[in-house]
Amino acid sequence: MIAGPVLAIETSCDETAAAVVEGRDVRSSVVASQADLHAPYGGVVPEVAARHHLGTVNAVLDEALDRAGVAAGDLVAVAVTQRPGLIGALLVGLSTARAFAYARRLPMAMVDHLHGHIAAAWLNPVALDPPFVSLVASGGHTRLDLVRDLAAPQLVGQTIDDAAGEALDKGARLLGLGYPGGPALERLAAAGDRAAHRFPIALAGKGVRDFSFAGVKTSLMYAVREAGDLDDAARADLAASYQEAIMTPLAERLVAAARQHGVPAVTVGGGVAANGRLREMVTAKAEAAGLRVAFPDRALCTDNAAMIGAAAQFTPLVEWPGFVSLDAMPTAPPGGIAA
Repeated sequence: MIAGPVLAIETSCDETAAAVVEGRDVRSSVVASQADLHAPYGGVVPEVAARHHLGTVNAVLDEALDRAGVAAGDLVAVAVTQRPGLIGALLVGLSTARAFAYARRLPMAMVDHLHGHIAAAWLNPVALDPPFVSLVASGGHTRLDLVRDLAAPQLVGQTIDDAAGEALDKGARLLGLGYPGGPALERLAAAGDRAAHRFPIALAGKGVRDFSFAGVKTSLMYAVREAGDLDDAARADLAASYQEAIMTPLAERLVAAARQHGVPAVTVGGGVAANGRLREMVTAKAEAAGLRVAFPDRALCTDNAAMIGAAAQFTPLVEWPGFVSLDAMPTAPPGGIAA
C-alpha cells in the first residue's frame, strides 16, 4: 500500500475525473460528465471527448486537491488510467499526470481501468478484502474475475461479443429512448412486466461463465419491428423483459463463479452496477447462497478517479523519471489486467 495521499486521474472515455485517495479513504472525488455533449449523437464521439478532456482536466484536478485539503507538496504519488479506453482521451489524462509528476519528482502508477472497477469495493466504507469474485459490467466490458490477490485478478469469464452496457444502450435506442440509454431503459422498465416477453439468454449451459448479448439485442429489434406502433405500456413491457434477460446471466454467473471457487463474497463494478434491478438480483441470489454482497456507492461504479487511486495501491510504482517514456494503450492485454 502507498503510504500517503495519491492524486488519481481518469480520462478513459467521456468522464473527466480526479481524486485524492489515501489508503482506503477517498479524500475527494470530482467527476465532470460529458453526457450532454454526446447526447445529440446517441453515443460517445472520441474526438469530442478528447477535446473536452483537454479543456477540463486541469480545473478538475485543482478542485480535487482543494476538496481534499491537500497541497501538491503533500502528495506521495500520481496514478493515472493507462488502458484500456479511447486513445485520444487516455492521452490527455496521461500527459497531464506525467507532467504533474515529472515537475514534482513523484512516482507514478500506470493503472488499468478495469483493475480500478475491481478495486473500487476495497475502498471505505465497503472495505472488501479478498477473496471474492468481481463482476465488471459497463458499456465496453463485461467480465468475471476471481480475486484472491488484488494485485493479480484472475479472469474466469467474459463477453464473447457485446458488453452488457452496450446492449442496454442499443436496446434503449431501439425503444426510442435518449442517451445515456442504460438509465433511461431502467426508468422505463420500472413500469413494465418483466415476464411479458421471453428474450433468449445465450450460453445457458451449466458451468458456463462467459456472456453473450448480441442475440438478445437482435431479438428486441425484431420484437419492436413486429409490434409496430408501441404505446407506453407496451414499450415498458419490452424494456422490463429485455433488461431482465441481460441482468439474469450477470447475477447468476457471478454467484455461480463464487460458489465454484469457494469464496465468501461477490462484488459488482462498472456503470451497469448502478442498475437497481441488477443489485436486487445479485443481492437475492448471493444471500440465498450464503455469500456476502458488496456494492460500491453508485458514484464509484461509473467511471471515476477514486477507483484508479484504489487500484494504484496494488500497482507497481514507476519511479521518476522512468514513466516519461510510457504511453497510453487503447486495449488491455488478452484476458488479463495490466499491472
